[in-house]
Amino acid sequence: MNNVGYVLTIKTMSLSKNKISYIQSLKQKKYRKEHNTFVAEGSKLVFDLLPHMKCQILVIAEGINDNIPSFEAEETIIATHAEIKKASHLATPPEVLAVFYQSQQDYSTIDLTHKLSLILDGIQDPGNLGTIIRIADWFGIENIFCSRDTADVYNTKTVQSTMGALSRVNIHYTNIIDLVAQYSNSPIYGTFLNGENIYTEPLTPMGFIVMGNEGKGIRPEIEKLITHRLYIPSFSTNNTTSESLNVAVATSVVCSEFRRRF
Repeated sequence: MNNVGYVLTIKTMSLSKNKISYIQSLKQKKYRKEHNTFVAEGSKLVFDLLPHMKCQILVIAEGINDNIPSFEAEETIIATHAEIKKASHLATPPEVLAVFYQSQQDYSTIDLTHKLSLILDGIQDPGNLGTIIRIADWFGIENIFCSRDTADVYNTKTVQSTMGALSRVNIHYTNIIDLVAQYSNSPIYGTFLNGENIYTEPLTPMGFIVMGNEGKGIRPEIEKLITHRLYIPSFSTNNTTSESLNVAVATSVVCSEFRRRF
């Protein structure tokens, strides 16, 4: 993702009803898809994204515009707190929000043979998806491949959960079976309750790690493609313990062990 500029030009001194209606409409996936845009809120998140993603509308609360970094946006609006509250998707409105263009990424030009990548099979919770993107960023995983029924990466909850990692991790929605077929010689790891202990099983520094749906796990047609079945053991001393880990937590454990080895 390329740097997109560092010049801020104030163009508008109020947030119109039409703009508020437009920003509110982006809560819904169909309008995000129609306009190819999404909303990010909060100064830290917005200013993390601004150097890397093209900004359509930057909205800043009046009185703070002299204390912010300068970045390029197609339109910059100094708005009242009341106007921002009407436009915001959050329960507690921020002092800064922005509408960004969605990133168009083509993984066909990327050689994944020597990379470690994540595959998400039907992750439904937007917060889990956002947290996984943040985890991937932390562990230096550049590409996440999502089944087409995985939650929308541009959902407001997902965007907020990434904490800016969205600008550093490439998210691809694709047919997982077709993707794996292209890399038939690469190891495909998956987590299962009947897998091999991840802490003793041999791992490789490259390949794909598949994480399944929160309730159903990895679907059968994808499970057939797994070459290495992994299990995260419990170290609880109690006879009864949690049945499984949250998928984002499990992703963090798995990624950590892969990076620890190599």
